[in-house]
Amino acid sequence: MTSQDHIFIRDIQVRCIIGIQEWERNTLQEVLINLKLFTETSRAGQSDKIEDTVDYKALTKKIMAFTEQSNFFLVEALAEQIAQLCLNDARIHQVHVTVEKPGALRFTQSVGVHIQRTK
Repeated sequence: MTSQDHIFIRDIQVRCIIGIQEWERNTLQEVLINLKLFTETSRAGQSDKIEDTVDYKALTKKIMAFTEQSNFFLVEALAEQIAQLCLNDARIHQVHVTVEKPGALRFTQSVGVHIQRTK
């Protein structure tokens, strides 16, 4: 049986090149990233040691660095690559990734995509 434990990381704010319009290809834009990392947390809960859990600080830094250097047309593509980065961690067996682009459409707060990927 797979654990339903999860670690969440909310509202990672990063600026990157993303979009299909010409001006979007030349202007850094803000994206918001939210993660739900499915992992077993009981061992870390008992040991109280970082080695027994996902190092979410290191993972967040990796995702931020990747996103800042990215150059995607679609938030779907960015979300897919972020999911794969998360699943590269042996402790994560499933991930939910949400990528939002605030102000992408007039009269909306944000537009985004939510994906779920499993090893």
